[in-house]
Amino acid sequence: MEVTGRIKVLNPEQQVSATFRKREVVVTTEEQYPQHIMIEFTQDKIDQLNNFKPGDQVRVQINLRGREWVSPQGETRYFNSIQGWRIEKLMQDVPGQMPPVPAANTFPPAQQFNEEEHDDLPF
Repeated sequence: MEVTGRIKVLNPEQQVSATFRKREVVVTTEEQYPQHIMIEFTQDKIDQLNNFKPGDQVRVQINLRGREWVSPQGETRYFNSIQGWRIEKLMQDVPGQMPPVPAANTFPPAQQFNEEEHDDLPF
């Protein structure tokens, strides 16, 4: 699965335990009703976030994770998380920039055209 949008928040790395670390990023989707999706990167995947900043347009490959927890009182609860495993920048449109114009020699030269010459086209 993937999420596409702009980075809204890029939290600092958290050292959860001696052997576990994570970093969270919030991506805002660009649709009629934008969603703010928090995605966590863990362990060695955290390093992928070093070259990103808020405002970057990105595509994030994700996995949905769910787990069950039973409280000491015997109550069962379920939790979901969204884990990112790959993130990439998308090309951003630069306002006022036109697409490249083909080189002059890309198209063959036009034949000499004389409007007074008649052709056999039906229109």
